Amino acid sequence: MNSMVNLGIIAVTVIVSLLAFQRHDLLRELLLDPLSIKRRGQYYRLVSYGLVHADAQHLLFNMITLFFFGGLSERLISQYLGPGGYVMFYTAALVVSILPSYLQNRNNPQYLSLGASGAVAAVLFIYVLLAPWSLIFVFFIPVPAIVFAALYIGYSVYMDRRRSDNVNHSAHLVGALFGMLFVVVMEPRLLGNFFRQLLAPLAS
Repeated sequence: MNSMVNLGIIAVTVIVSLLAFQRHDLLRELLLDPLSIKRRGQYYRLVSYGLVHADAQHLLFNMITLFFFGGLSERLISQYLGPGGYVMFYTAALVVSILPSYLQNRNNPQYLSLGASGAVAAVLFIYVLLAPWSLIFVFFIPVPAIVFAALYIGYSVYMDRRRSDNVNHSAHLVGALFGMLFVVVMEPRLLGNFFRQLLAPLAS
């Protein structure tokens, strides 16, 4: 079940992305441009890049994922950090997931990045940590969350090494790791609970 905070993040992202589809100047002002950060001090781009997307399919995939998995993450984080905790987490996930790519390309005038995928991966992998054997529907095919996570990581590592497309697979990996580490540091008992759930089917 979603609350107003997760729905609010989705709504803002959809509205800004739709506006940016129509206004190239807005898109250019919000996406991650390392040279604009370095030369003009526009550090807001480390967050604003997550509000714009390459196309409707990119936006739809990220927001559907956030809709179905963000509610559980928000409820957990809000228990420990209060109502604003989830916004803080999501914002931090945007920054942390893109930071390695930014540092690697800070002198590259050709590098640009956009999309909320890194932060969405952080949200999704919190779900995997909390419910590893629950089913995730991938193209309408039910897959256990832990199996999906293993395939997701393997694919992201492979594609990041190949560098054969324009997708920032590094941000996906870093975001996923950040999401899990964030909640484990916040509540260390979740790690033990994860392993108990993971081993439960093997013990039965």
